Amino acid sequence: MPQDVRFDLPFDTPVSPHLSQARDRHLRWVRERGLVRSRAGFEEYQSWDLAQAAARTYPHASADDMVVLMNWFSLAFLFDDQFDAGRPDRAERIAEVARELIATPLRPAGTPPRVACPITLAWSEVWDRLSDGMSLTWRSRFAASWGRFLVAHCEEVDLAAHGRAGTLTLDDYTVFRRRTVGIHHSIDAGERSRGFEVPAAAMAHPLMERMRDLAADTIGFMNDIHSFERERRRGDGHNLIAVLHRERGCSWQEAADEAYRMTTACLEEYVALEGRVPLMCDELGLDADERSRVAMGVEAIQHWINGNYEWALTTGRYAAAKEGPVATAELAGRGSVDDLLAV
Repeated sequence: MPQDVRFDLPFDTPVSPHLSQARDRHLRWVRERGLVRSRAGFEEYQSWDLAQAAARTYPHASADDMVVLMNWFSLAFLFDDQFDAGRPDRAERIAEVARELIATPLRPAGTPPRVACPITLAWSEVWDRLSDGMSLTWRSRFAASWGRFLVAHCEEVDLAAHGRAGTLTLDDYTVFRRRTVGIHHSIDAGERSRGFEVPAAAMAHPLMERMRDLAADTIGFMNDIHSFERERRRGDGHNLIAVLHRERGCSWQEAADEAYRMTTACLEEYVALEGRVPLMCDELGLDADERSRVAMGVEAIQHWINGNYEWALTTGRYAAAKEGPVATAELAGRGSVDDLLAV
């Protein structure tokens, strides 16, 4: 299934006017922090165009905040590419670094990381900026979602290291993918990007929880479809199409068609639930300001569904055809040509 598979999304979202300038600042930061070290690594990273992803998912951020968000994007994606399937011992180092990334938001601001490598040092810097001005409630919520994402990432690495990546059932994979896609904390960051917070009562309501879960499922499944050719080349079984192909014994095309149907069903349910948000606000007795913040929270979800979709259609990260050092690294079971877990 090619990368340019299209979905009919019921909403459009803007793109930040700060994209070009912020991209230049971000790329300098990535080089200065040692997050890309080789020429091949930098060229591959540029092809991903994560700056565009941030500009589409956080279109209302200020120029300075847009750079912070782009910098944060780089850490999750670059860390995800550090696993070497040919070295099972690498899984323990990944877990050690992940524990440090999880702990950073739980420590006092400015606390230096106890495990020092380019990823942890950069995250400590980014978190100080990302959390600035936000309440303890928001920081705790973000930290919890971020932690679940990183724990799931370590579980994925462990499954691959022990040859069990292809053992998840469809139901297990669906729940697991909701955590590995990392959308909950990414939507939380939408509040930081505009300087507001969704009222706690609304955030805890089952309707909002279900909408956020459906957004994660929709985005995760879309990413699986768009990245399938790349992941198939790498032998990566953490993909909805691969799971359907294996569990149902169907052809690759039939699996791809079913993945598309499942994605569309998640999106349709999400849109239907959006229509019930005013009733939720009535039920909670929210005032005008609180309703406005709920509306911006819903927009943050829309920005992520549509913005991530538009980025995924063109990013070099999901491109099936690779050459040179990047292709060599991926075929060897690595996603990156640069080691970022050592000082």
